Amino acid sequence: MSFRNIAIIAHVDHGKTTLVDELLKADDNFDTRVGLEVCAMDSNAQEKERGITIYSKNTGINYKGNKINIVDTPGHADFGSEVERVLRTVDSVCLVVDAYEGPMPQTKFVLKKSLELGLHPVIVINKMDKPSARAEWVIDQLFDLFVQLGATDEQLEHLHEPVYAIAREWLAWTDENPERKDITPLLDFVMEKVAEAPNNSQAPFKMQIANLGFDNFLWRLGIGRIYEWVVKIGQEVFVTSNDWKKRKGKITEILTNEWLVKVKAKEASAWDIITIAGIPDIFVGETVSSIENAEPMPAITIDEPTLKMEFLVNNSPFAGREGKFVTSRQIRDRLEKELETNVWLKIDFDSGENYEVAGRWELHLSVLIETMRREWFELQVWAPVVIMHEENGKKMEPIENVSVSVPAGNEWVVIAELGKRKGLMSNMIENNGIVSLEFRVPTRWLLGFKSEFTTMTKWEGLLSSSFDCFEEYKGPIEKRSVWSMISMENGKTMAYSLFNLQDRGTIFVLPATEIYEGMIIWESNKWQDLTVNATKNKKLTNVRASGTDEALKLTPQKIMSLEEAIDYISGDEYVEVTPLSIRLRKKFLSEWERKRNKKD
Repeated sequence: MSFRNIAIIAHVDHGKTTLVDELLKADDNFDTRVGLEVCAMDSNAQEKERGITIYSKNTGINYKGNKINIVDTPGHADFGSEVERVLRTVDSVCLVVDAYEGPMPQTKFVLKKSLELGLHPVIVINKMDKPSARAEWVIDQLFDLFVQLGATDEQLEHLHEPVYAIAREWLAWTDENPERKDITPLLDFVMEKVAEAPNNSQAPFKMQIANLGFDNFLWRLGIGRIYEWVVKIGQEVFVTSNDWKKRKGKITEILTNEWLVKVKAKEASAWDIITIAGIPDIFVGETVSSIENAEPMPAITIDEPTLKMEFLVNNSPFAGREGKFVTSRQIRDRLEKELETNVWLKIDFDSGENYEVAGRWELHLSVLIETMRREWFELQVWAPVVIMHEENGKKMEPIENVSVSVPAGNEWVVIAELGKRKGLMSNMIENNGIVSLEFRVPTRWLLGFKSEFTTMTKWEGLLSSSFDCFEEYKGPIEKRSVWSMISMENGKTMAYSLFNLQDRGTIFVLPATEIYEGMIIWESNKWQDLTVNATKNKKLTNVRASGTDEALKLTPQKIMSLEEAIDYISGDEYVEVTPLSIRLRKKFLSEWERKRNKKD
């Protein structure tokens, strides 16, 4: 049996997971009676709800007597480390690009990583059924991007022979075979263009760990590709760490990928992607070999986190009402467990009961917070802060490549707003009534911008960003232009009070919601924080007058998601996260405490 290992990479929403679904149906043993659910690789609950891929996952299909290992990767830049690691396990990548949108910021990120590893991407132009599809323009844009990223002539070769697809209809075709019948032309193209890796049967067993897993029975798992010879259950091995230190281990379990399940195997051979158990301290990048003096594989580098937040015990007046795990020790134990598999996460446990958690971006951190609340944890998080670096005595900050698509006529408000945030526009193209803009913006100036962008474009704009580099510090950031209304009383909100206050801003709470002093219940349209009483009810008398008792009409409340809440808060505010609620509050609950601790 010959092996082909490919990763499906693309910008978010360009059809990666849908394409993997259709490739799974091409398996020699696929049972049409059983069928396959939509986005079958998105097995995590949050992935299903958000409609995005968060974790890279391996699958394998048998095609014409050969095995094709397929890795489905995330499209969001927040989870870019997942892509970086798995690229070391594959022979090639399928770069999926939307037939209208063309290459986007995350396309550039994942393509850059692929080219640096010497991989030759297979180009898949997806969503060809769009009325606005413009495949030739997309290929021209990809050519410019390849050249910009320093691609070799060999890497440019497949750019001139792309595969066209309508993944959701199980269709793929090439210029040489325009008859659209099924998805197999893409698999045939992969079998033809992606060379089978040689298997040196005389070399000792060697593999490199590219990803981690965890099982309640097998404990820590190492996922990677076998580069040489064979591994068997019970085999004694030597593990070379990333700092070249060696230790002994023993393989107690081998799992291979067959369709959507991991199958136990007694042995596995070179170029297969497998999961091994038995080495409790295995880590990403480490080399596992059957001989002690084996040459370690090149290190897997992971970009540093760019954002950090503080996680702390919930100490609000409502603490302990909804959660099962509420203590500092329980939060610490959960974060330590997360480090077992989330290698891009960094946590400082040395700052007392407040734990500093560093990640890629707000979505990366909010997924962790959401996972914890679903496990019945209760905690508070502080406003995110960008991580600065120092180089040659100079303060450096992360810079993002930002891509924006808005209907024509809305571009000027976006340009003006990003200009205030020290954004530099590098490109502007209008096509079919849609304006595409590209900017370079300091990461810290993008905090809280996504929700504002949604409002200013009336939900019609698309915004995405990816990390570019570190540059010299751009100067202090202005205080946000959003202010809050803060409860001055404990109790339940009254429709009468909300009605009288609604002209002053945007409501965050519903009538009859239990609130406490210091809780943020409103976004104020004044240029200052306001303390208000939302628990006051109308005084009743036995005197009635015409027109005074009509039904109160409240404006729709803005119920914040976790990401929106994190975007909203400033440096003196917390997001209180419980299994059933998301609340905003001031760090100091009483007004006199806030005044005493106010910094000019």
